[in-house]
Amino acid sequence: MTAHRGMEAAPSMRTGPDLTWARGLTDPADVRRYLTSRRETMPTRRVWRGRGGVWELPAAPTDLSGLPIERLRGRPETFKRMLETSDTDGIAVVHRGHVVHEYHRPGFAAHDPHLTTSMTKSVVGLAAAILVHDGVVDRRHPASRYVPEAAGTAFGDARVDDLLHMSTRVSYSGRIYHRRAEAQRLLAAVSPSARPFGYTGPGSIREHLATARATGPAGAEFRYENGNVEMVAEVLRRATGTTLADLVGELVWSRIGAEEDGYFVLDSDGTEMASGGFCATLRDVARLGEVLRCGGALGGRQALPAAVVTGLGARVPTGPGARVRPPNASPDSRSTLSYRDYWWVLDDPFGSYTATGIHGQMLFVSPGLELVVALYGSRVESPSVPAPAFVLACYQIGAHLGAFEPVPPP
Repeated sequence: MTAHRGMEAAPSMRTGPDLTWARGLTDPADVRRYLTSRRETMPTRRVWRGRGGVWELPAAPTDLSGLPIERLRGRPETFKRMLETSDTDGIAVVHRGHVVHEYHRPGFAAHDPHLTTSMTKSVVGLAAAILVHDGVVDRRHPASRYVPEAAGTAFGDARVDDLLHMSTRVSYSGRIYHRRAEAQRLLAAVSPSARPFGYTGPGSIREHLATARATGPAGAEFRYENGNVEMVAEVLRRATGTTLADLVGELVWSRIGAEEDGYFVLDSDGTEMASGGFCATLRDVARLGEVLRCGGALGGRQALPAAVVTGLGARVPTGPGARVRPPNASPDSRSTLSYRDYWWVLDDPFGSYTATGIHGQMLFVSPGLELVVALYGSRVESPSVPAPAFVLACYQIGAHLGAFEPVPPP
């Protein structure tokens, strides 16, 4: 295969001095514009839905607006109030294969694509797990087996399995590691509009990865870092000889009865941003969740490998992904989750797991509760804006719907 350019060590002039980074968007309207306009402001690549028919999720409406939702702190609030106060752009609640509740904020239509932010990781992890299942990629190999010029970098020397479980320890360009700052720097490598005045850092994802050096052994500790996903995406490209967008289209999107194409945002090299650049409609994300809830089955056919899908909700028995805390949790909080192939496993009696992303993106899948919840949001990320407990709300919705028997559509 033709070697990709840019993975070799980036010139020292591009690493530049350390810079002061903004905290990000501070108005929900600006966040919403950012999340819904990627196709108009950046280069993108289509994720094809395929030639198959659309899987129409039947509707069985039930009014959840007045459902009391318990909060981690404070008094309960209604489900409607929770959506209104959390800058929710849209939500689709699917119970036993029926859409029981759906909401789109005015100005955000059902057919509008929305950036999924870090939910992208889970979609890429699913594609990677399928390729591992098919024998195309071996988890035991170092990433440099597939990307030779990455040898000697933190991600290139790590095993594919270490990357899929976020168990590398890295430093970029010799800086002291700071997760939020490095996430912003990756965005700057992808998007010129995210670069501060005088920026001299990496101009592409591959240049950014080339500056990573290990600060500890891989496979020893969980640390949530976008570079793991970007290197896995490069492994998938090299192992198959195709783009990440085409892979996700072939392995996932064309198999779930999606109504619309998805798309990835690209950097200046035409490389997809695998850690946070996938965009899709809310209904199609809900369709993906429902296929996963059903063990990979869609109607009478097996759309996704059953062994891959049923493994997502299984707790990782050993290794650093077996017991983790969310990336925004305080260091002294309890580790209550597991992490597998970029999915957060909730370790509950229902086999539930989630994909999540900044600003309020979530896909909740619970085979035991027979429930899927797809959520898009435009919440400002700030200590002064408390994050709503949407996972807790999903459990309460599941309990409420447990006795509900949807009426088949006419």
